[in-house]
Amino acid sequence: MYKLLLVDDEMEVTEGLMAEIDWAGCGFGEVMTAGNGREAMELFEKLEPDVLITDISMPYMNGLELAEWARGAYPLTRIVILSGYDEFEYAKQAIRLQVDEYVLKPFSGTQITDTVLKIAQRMDEEREKHSNLQLLEEHYRMSLPIVREKFLSSLITRKQPLSVVRSKAEAYGLELDGRGYVVSVIAVYHTDEQGGNEDETAVKSLASSYDLDLKLFSVVNVAGEIWAKYGMGKVFVHQDRVVLLNVVQQEGSFQENGNLMDVLKEVLQSIEKYLRLTVNIGVGRAVPEIGALKEAYESASMALDYRRILGSNRIICIEDMEDRSNEELLFDETRKQNLLSTVKVGTEQELKELVDGLFDDVARSQAPVYEVQLYLMEMVLAIMKLTKGLESGSGNEEWFKGGTDILAQYQKLNSMEETKAWYGDLCAKVRSRIASQRQRSYKRIVEEAIAYTKENYRDSDLSIAKLCAHLHVSAGYFSTVFKRELKLTYGAYLLQLRMEIAKELLRTTDLKTFEIAEQVGFSDPNYFSLCFKKYAGISAKEYRNGLSERGS
Repeated sequence: MYKLLLVDDEMEVTEGLMAEIDWAGCGFGEVMTAGNGREAMELFEKLEPDVLITDISMPYMNGLELAEWARGAYPLTRIVILSGYDEFEYAKQAIRLQVDEYVLKPFSGTQITDTVLKIAQRMDEEREKHSNLQLLEEHYRMSLPIVREKFLSSLITRKQPLSVVRSKAEAYGLELDGRGYVVSVIAVYHTDEQGGNEDETAVKSLASSYDLDLKLFSVVNVAGEIWAKYGMGKVFVHQDRVVLLNVVQQEGSFQENGNLMDVLKEVLQSIEKYLRLTVNIGVGRAVPEIGALKEAYESASMALDYRRILGSNRIICIEDMEDRSNEELLFDETRKQNLLSTVKVGTEQELKELVDGLFDDVARSQAPVYEVQLYLMEMVLAIMKLTKGLESGSGNEEWFKGGTDILAQYQKLNSMEETKAWYGDLCAKVRSRIASQRQRSYKRIVEEAIAYTKENYRDSDLSIAKLCAHLHVSAGYFSTVFKRELKLTYGAYLLQLRMEIAKELLRTTDLKTFEIAEQVGFSDPNYFSLCFKKYAGISAKEYRNGLSERGS
């Protein structure tokens, strides 16, 4: 069922339409009315109507002004304009606003019924189009192989939180949990092979073809069949290469990859025999977790660079060509920015996984002691810089007294396990302090806003834009913070403040209604009276008379 807002300053029109039309039968489960544009604006946030029906000629804010505001603030709301025959200029403006229907006065209940039925049908069709589960499932089924390949490619091109990887793998139906991982890369090269008998014509034409996509497709088919036969893992294309991801499942060290080499030999021999293609297979370093596949892929690609030395149609292992101890351990800019970003806005789990990954890099690197010390010191310095802008908390927190204290604590650590535990705890404390300071900033903004509003509520031009200019914050940011802290919008708070002060003036002074309206920031006494009655349930006069009667 849809929601509808009916706006007209003639009460008999709104009451007549409410009584005459079977709104539920037309598909509208909730229908509200307003007597002018300003009142309608206030109802919008509460109702969020699917359809707005508004008269043009109204006090305070006419229907076109309301429609223009609604089109900007609630672009999905359908708009119906009610207008007299002598308002043709209004019709042209309505066309500019792209209203959905334009109904001329005088109109009948049947005309309005036909109009809302037509709009409801359009919304039904649009909703069906977007929510047709069968079509969505078919589209997902057809696109799933592409999505899987893009996901697997993302694993070898950038680091991702383990929680994200596992969630996506489960969603895509990929079993990637294992005891270790090895990435191998097949590079296909062009040759101009000639000769051979008629039975070999097809494979010869493939070997001499310049169509790389065709070659990659053929290699994926051959390698994928063998990979699946031995339950090795996944095969996919990344850029202009075929990637063989070995997910190691069995007990024992995953670095003992004799079985892997046997399967790779079968892959290489099958490509040579059936496809007549010139290829090389680069084998990267084994890694213990899926988050390190980027390094595994990069090392496999590096192995392919040794083709110039060893020749083609070979399996080249990076471990055979380069000593691991020569690996350089660097706390580079990417690692630094990932750390700082996670401490500032990441979750506790994301921070823990990132810190674990940093220390795992140290464990895998087998780098010289001085490189490890430099790597850890740069990690500590990165966090120290974050503490400079933080406010001091309560209590005796030695970790927060300054960089000297943090360095002193670091220098007392005696093992890598001790260092990891200390560093993880330090990062968690800084993250907590940043979040706490951000929350205090939210409260300070709201407190300043309330103070400013209480000082300036008499200003009829007071608005959220004027307030935000004073606070030097954006309106969107302020609105979010204010509503989160007070559980109501700034507009609602301002109206509540003004109405309560108006009540106080009615109770304690002999000021006339129009004088009180001016005192609380209303330039239009009639609009003040309308707002007061809506807020208090009775008119200002009735409110004051009621006080007199209770006092006598």
